[in-house]
Amino acid sequence: MSDLIRVVDLEVQAHIGVPKEERARAQKLLISLEMGIGNFHRAAKSDDITATVNYFNVTERVKTLVAKKPPRKLLETLAENIATDLLAAFPIKTLTVEIKKFILPDARWVSVQITRKKI
Repeated sequence: MSDLIRVVDLEVQAHIGVPKEERARAQKLLISLEMGIGNFHRAAKSDDITATVNYFNVTERVKTLVAKKPPRKLLETLAENIATDLLAAFPIKTLTVEIKKFILPDARWVSVQITRKKI
């Protein structure tokens, strides 16, 4: 079992969508991350940020990644890009990424969710 760090509904602006017209303007996405990092024993004992995952750095990296060009068509692509990048850059063992998009007029949101493990 892993101890978890969660970031819930990080708001970002992204150029994303299948139709070109949709990608032309930025739209709000909410990104949630669940990071399994083993356990907090060492970090809790030392009270040292370097013994855990710095979630501020994680969220800044996500914002930078979302802003990268070219615009993506699919939420699935963005979720995979985020998971691959974060697993390579941080000591995260498992990562769940959920991205919410507010595009359908009759639905609260549409979302994709993936879970990946460090290899």
